[in-house]
Amino acid sequence: MPPYIAQRPKRADGARNYDAILTAARQAFESHGSEAALEDVAARAGVAIGTLYRHFPTRAALVEAATRDGLAELAEQPGRPDAPVDPLTALTAWMHRAVRHFSTFRGLVGILAQSMYDEGTPSHAACAAMHDTGAQLLARAQAAGRVRPELTPDELFDLLSAVAWVRENATADRDGSSRLLDHFLTGVVVPG
Repeated sequence: MPPYIAQRPKRADGARNYDAILTAARQAFESHGSEAALEDVAARAGVAIGTLYRHFPTRAALVEAATRDGLAELAEQPGRPDAPVDPLTALTAWMHRAVRHFSTFRGLVGILAQSMYDEGTPSHAACAAMHDTGAQLLARAQAAGRVRPELTPDELFDLLSAVAWVRENATADRDGSSRLLDHFLTGVVVPG
């Protein structure tokens, strides 16, 4: 059985509730992480908990909907008209964007890492599409001789997850994730 993927209702009242729940969920996740109380999300959205569960029967379905746009943007990166032409620049820019998205809120890195390899999770298809995009960008940089050929797409995803975990767990005055990503890149980039 495929995982449940929430869809925005067509009826105006259902769409309003769906949008309010998503807005409240994003705020709650950013403030309290992926384990934010769903009762608080419903209250913040001005709906009953039953309404929340009618739209999002599981926490995983709510997290998927709350992060869907960001993953979709990461999956579309190569086709964007403003995408850099240099393969290494394109890969590096995409990696920085991926780290920012993966660490949108506390707990998201773990959810995405699990979803990448578990087809039963609601975020699996979006994670797989994002992973494919990263693999394409990596292959282009490797074909151009700019990235070590032995780096695999799975290792790239692991690297991004590690850096995002650092960013997700950083304090406001000490976020070393950009510097850590630069160090990782130094290890995989072929001097040009």
